[in-house]
Amino acid sequence: MDPARFDIVTLPIVEIELSRLSSVRSPRTSGEDPEHIETLLSVEGELPPILVHRPTMQVLDGLHRLKVARIRGDTKIVARFVDGSESDAFVLAVEANVRHGLPLSLADRKRAAVQIIGTHPQWSDRRVATATGISAGTVAELRRIGGDGGNEARIGRDGRIRPVDGSEGRRLAAEIIRSDPGLSLRQVAKQVGISPETVRDVRGRLERGESPTPDGSRHLRAESHPLRWREPDFGRALDRDRLAVLERLKADPALRLTEAGRILLRMLAMHSIDGQEWERILHGVPPYLCSVVAGFARDHAQVWTEFADRLENRVTDMAAG
Repeated sequence: MDPARFDIVTLPIVEIELSRLSSVRSPRTSGEDPEHIETLLSVEGELPPILVHRPTMQVLDGLHRLKVARIRGDTKIVARFVDGSESDAFVLAVEANVRHGLPLSLADRKRAAVQIIGTHPQWSDRRVATATGISAGTVAELRRIGGDGGNEARIGRDGRIRPVDGSEGRRLAAEIIRSDPGLSLRQVAKQVGISPETVRDVRGRLERGESPTPDGSRHLRAESHPLRWREPDFGRALDRDRLAVLERLKADPALRLTEAGRILLRMLAMHSIDGQEWERILHGVPPYLCSVVAGFARDHAQVWTEFADRLENRVTDMAAG
């Protein structure tokens, strides 16, 4: 069972006797939340099924629903069974508790990340971050503190194996981008043997005058790269050049006069807000929803990345045809 490619909602729903269930290995170390239990008790009708690891009968997701069933005097509860190893089942438990219901606390998510690093050392920092709802940087720091940095390659969120030290690939990608800026992300990625997302990061670093590798010097000589874009900063106003591009797009009849074009323009405008507005939105998210919103943000970022890749592929295919 690969937790990253597992769809829980496809599992059949069954009834299980409460006496058969265990909750000793829950990622929620802080215990049950009385207010959340009260909220669930006030819900009319049947609550969603819990998630149970069949080999151990461990409750992976639904401890509060289990508590409500016991308070109500129920002897059975609806559930979905999953099989597989206990380590993979723990990952599913963390993912389920991060993405809906009452989110795991930051401390619980960090503890979960440490455990997943131990059981899945081949996973990339981003893949562990996606499962636990914390940043890839935090995962990297937890991995460093734990002394787990010896793997030469790790498995990413897309299931592909990539080397931990990608500095050489980044340098090669930078050379190709400088020599031919018109190449698409996938074209550069194919030549070098790295992911399109890594190429995107390298291109962005060159545009900002930075080294293609994260640990390199921050700024390069201006003549060393032909691509130049003002460095973005979350705390600053939006780049005027980008705003100017957006205004040109709004004036283009091919977008302005078609339904699909207008939808795209609205989406681009929605994200084209300045740093102060982003900060206001950031601080307006309640703490108990931070991990949920972060998950949505990462998912939407991935959608935009795939959208950009398909656009570039479309241009490449048209040029080749």
